Amino acid sequence: MKLTADRIIDAGMTVFAETGYHGFSIRQVAERLHVHAGSLYYHVPNKAALLQLMADRVARQAYDAGTAALAQLPGQDSWQTRVTAQAIAVRQSIQQHPGGAIMLAGSPKTLSPGALCLMERLLDTLAEAGVPGEDRGTAADAVLSHVTGYVLQEQSEPPAMPVTGEDIAALTQRFPRTFTAAAAHHPDEKFTRSLDLVCAGIATLIP
Repeated sequence: MKLTADRIIDAGMTVFAETGYHGFSIRQVAERLHVHAGSLYYHVPNKAALLQLMADRVARQAYDAGTAALAQLPGQDSWQTRVTAQAIAVRQSIQQHPGGAIMLAGSPKTLSPGALCLMERLLDTLAEAGVPGEDRGTAADAVLSHVTGYVLQEQSEPPAMPVTGEDIAALTQRFPRTFTAAAAHHPDEKFTRSLDLVCAGIATLIP
């Protein structure tokens, strides 16, 4: 099968899911494709370039998911609803890729077109809402950083030391409010409620 950039990105995503950022290498991607590492350099010059392409794919998928989510909204939806729809779509999209939150978080630094599309549309939504120009960038950053941070926690490795029922019982007794709050809502509902709080903060910026 012909070696293409898309095939290399596919293999890179698979390897990244297994190794994480620090263990990721071009050599492992080449082994996954059953080719010599040198064959990859025609399409991707180095590890950083491949990671950029992978991050851009994640961001573009998130953008497309947001487009579909916005298309399903009623005509008279609020700006908060549009922000929430975009954020939920980003979360659901990057959840599909182990390490997706890490890749998306780093993609704006590489000027990824996919990540820039996500930001531009969110800024458009905030502009239509009446958020002042000097505050829009910070507000959009807050939304996207919240999403990536939330998924980063969801995708984190389980604790190295096993937690027993006795441990949980003791910690629950010591930190009752924390454990009660943690168990109060399903993760999806908790995420939506957290977006309500973020939007409420942004709303205070609108004259």
